[in-house]
This record gives sequence, structure tokens and C-alpha cells, in this order.
Amino acid sequence: MNTFGNLFRLTTFGESHGAAIGGVVDGMPAGIDIDTAFIQQELNRRRPGQSSLTTSRQEGDRVELLSGVFEGKSTGCPIGFIVRNENQHSQDYENLRTLFRPSHADFTYYNKYGVRDHRGGGRSSARITISRVVGGALAKLVLRQQGISVQAYTSQVGTIALDKDYHRYDLSLTEQNDVRCPDPEKAAEMAELIKSVKAEGDTIGGIITCVIKGCPVGLGEPEFDKLHASLGAAMLGINAVKGFEYGDGFDIVTRRGSEVNDPFVCCNDISTNDTPERTISTATNHSGGIQGGISNGEDIYFRVAFKPVATLLQEQQTVDLEGNTTTFTAHGRHDPCVLPRAVPVVEAMAAMTILDHLLLKNSGKMA
Repeated sequence: MNTFGNLFRLTTFGESHGAAIGGVVDGMPAGIDIDTAFIQQELNRRRPGQSSLTTSRQEGDRVELLSGVFEGKSTGCPIGFIVRNENQHSQDYENLRTLFRPSHADFTYYNKYGVRDHRGGGRSSARITISRVVGGALAKLVLRQQGISVQAYTSQVGTIALDKDYHRYDLSLTEQNDVRCPDPEKAAEMAELIKSVKAEGDTIGGIITCVIKGCPVGLGEPEFDKLHASLGAAMLGINAVKGFEYGDGFDIVTRRGSEVNDPFVCCNDISTNDTPERTISTATNHSGGIQGGISNGEDIYFRVAFKPVATLLQEQQTVDLEGNTTTFTAHGRHDPCVLPRAVPVVEAMAAMTILDHLLLKNSGKMA
């Protein structure tokens, strides 16, 4: 139950306070240029300690590729990798050894397995998403050659929200602030809110929007492997995610079919090898690039809701292993808002999902 994907598969291992986080990527097409600087850049976007808005844990998060790469290209063999943990403060969690933290996985893990790693949540820690980012970076390298891009950004923190239409923003500005929001003014407001919440020892949630451009028509299956279902499963498997919607999502329920149907239109003639061709697209995109569970060639866009981080630096009530009522205050280094570091995780899961469906469509050949 630690493997994601069908033809493009990521298997992960490791714990927050263990020796390392790692994984194995299987199904990587051969002959892909492996840009290690790009993979590291993706990890840097996720790593802790990158700004005053995130946890102060200091980790280099340097990835080591162990196999599957020769002379800078993928060989088609499994790509093994590790990222070593270097800055664990396990003693910060000692007061949690016999407690169940509210809204954490402590209680469910303990009852399912009869044992749990109380140090930073162990396997349930968001640090495990390191492996997903590496797998997603590799997937992005393949998608890049196919002209497919995946871009996510913070679109809401608390009550501070962007307009839902991503066309209104220059998404290239996303990485120019610590919140990863393409609207500089809203980003500043979001940052101040996060700082205020952090000063109170509290946390806050929000929404990440993701836009996928360049997908061909035909990704996804009509029944159990619908593309939006795969994307939804990928997003809901990310720590702290509470909701997923694509296209117009829940807003569509208040509107009529005549308002939200996407009419087909025929684009101008184009020529390929002197052969005239006509292309079909949609005049609008309320469907979010997916119809009948299959991509229609338009932009795919969706929104992912993240809850406030469950670890508060405030006194909370809970029970111990014997069910006795007690109180506790968490110690250590924690994110007051997970969204800035979750943006690359959303992109990674989306990239792996799209590549997996692309391989399924093309029977594993990347011509």
C-alpha cells in the first residue's frame, strides 16, 4: 500500500525521524534527459526552513539517485533514490509518546497496527511527501518533452482568496513570493495572516489551484479509471487535504445546464505536411478539460482544499493510551500553514497522474 500508479509507479519508504526518506520509480521511459538540478530545485520548493512562514527545521533535502540513470539519461530501469534526514529533534516529541494528538493519525495508527512512531508522526508525517516530489519531478521531465506543463499556486489562505478564474493571473509570478501566490498584493495579505496565526501558536488552511496545459485528447478511461477520479485520488492522498473539485466544481450546482455546457467549435484550418486539418475545441471550459472521464484537449484545472495543520503550539485536551483525560502542549518546529510547501506536492501528484495516463494511452511508448 506504499505504491502509486499503474505503468508509471512510485513506491516510497521512510519516516520523518528515520535515517532517510526514499523511493523507487518504475516505468520511467528510457532515454529521458535527467536534469538533476531541476529535481533538486523541486525539492527546494518543498523543503522546510525556506521562509519565516514555514517550519524552522533545517534540512538540505539533497537527493541521491542510486540507479536507473546512465550518462545523464534514464535507462528504463527502476530509479532508486534517497534523501537523508539530517536535522531531527526527536526529543521535542517525547511528551507525546503516550498521548493521542487531536486530528492526527496517532489514534488510528495505534489501533490499526498496535504500534506507532510518535516522533513527528513517523510515516504519517508530511515529510514523506519528499518521495512524491522526486517522483513528480521525474514525471515532469517526461511531460516537458511532450509539451505538457503542470502549474499550481496558492489561491486562498483563510478568507483571503483570489478570483477562481486562473486566466486573470500571471502564473509566472507564483515563485516570486513566499506564499506562492501569483497576485503580489494578495500574497502580502496572506503572508501577514499566516504570521499572525503563527504568533498565536495556531494554524490556518486554504486552497491550492492547479492548471495543466498541453494534455492531448484521450487521457483517462470511461469507467473506473476516469482521469478526474485519478487526479482526485492523488490529491486526497496528500497530507491535510480535505477536498477536491475540478472545473467549475461545487459552484456548478446552482447553475443551469444551458449556462455551463461547453459548446464545441471548429478552429481555423492548420496545415501539417501540406495536409489541411481542422481542429475542434470548446468555446468555454466549465468541464475543466475532462468530459466523460477523458481529457478533451482543453486546460485541466482543479482546486485542492487543505485543512489547518493539526499541530498547535497551544494547550489542548486529549487522552492517553489508557483513555485518561489529560492536556498537553506540542513542542518542536511546525508549519503554521502548509500551503506554500504543498504547492510542489500538488504539482508532483498531478504530473505523475498525467504521465501514468499518457503511458496507458500510448502503451508505454513515448514517441
